[in-house]
Amino acid sequence: MTEGPNCVTVQSFRDQVGLHFAFFNLKPQSSASPISAMPASSPDICTPQSPKIDTSLLTIAQSFYDDELWAASCLRARSFNDFRPDTFGLQDHLKYLAEREFEALKERVSGKRVSFRKVSCINASLPESYISNISNELCSACKYVLRGEDRIVVATLDLNQCLGLPDEIVGMKPEVVGSDITRAYLSNVCVAKELQRNGLAYALLEKAKIVARDWGITDLYVHVAVNNEAAKKLYIKSGFVYESDEPTWQARFLDRPRRLLLWTDLSQQPSLTP
Repeated sequence: MTEGPNCVTVQSFRDQVGLHFAFFNLKPQSSASPISAMPASSPDICTPQSPKIDTSLLTIAQSFYDDELWAASCLRARSFNDFRPDTFGLQDHLKYLAEREFEALKERVSGKRVSFRKVSCINASLPESYISNISNELCSACKYVLRGEDRIVVATLDLNQCLGLPDEIVGMKPEVVGSDITRAYLSNVCVAKELQRNGLAYALLEKAKIVARDWGITDLYVHVAVNNEAAKKLYIKSGFVYESDEPTWQARFLDRPRRLLLWTDLSQQPSLTP
């Protein structure tokens, strides 16, 4: 996928909360800053070379251990930033960005970040033996071990139980006291560029809904760049609808494309099995 919904912009590595985007990572435009990525094209659109994957080998689950979180952080660093291959010190810089996200992600998942009641990193992974035929670089960057098997994180997102995300439009539902308990946001949605258009982002969203329901979430939100048609189509397909949009002045102040806030009512959707 591409996070044109795939990829969003910016602020992520720049502020202390780490990445905050809910977009996808396909073909981001060149960035004005060495540590920020511009919005990308779309989540479920990819190059014709993208291979079809064997979904029977796919695992989608919450991640708790450092090696899994590190693999997810590495995927985010390579997905949300677009550098020329001949950029001097490219690998060192990507490692630096991954380390920044890794530390922020560990804090969020461990419950040490103020204003976040609960955060879950949800990853999709495939066996290294399968991915090695597709991308050696992806294997070396995003590997972890699960029950003795080397696996590669190929897609990731965060589920955040909170009133709102830093520098983002805040949802209005539910309109009751204690809404920080029943409101959640998706962020940092990305899929390895080598495997886009395999339905990985949609599968991640469905898994996130299952986890959210287990937490008692009734109202789930996601932010998407206004010009990210592919991402909007993905979220609409998953049951999200428009609630509000970011003021133009705020987008200009934060130096990024204007965002839309999309919402889905989990209390009205049929139960899903894990």
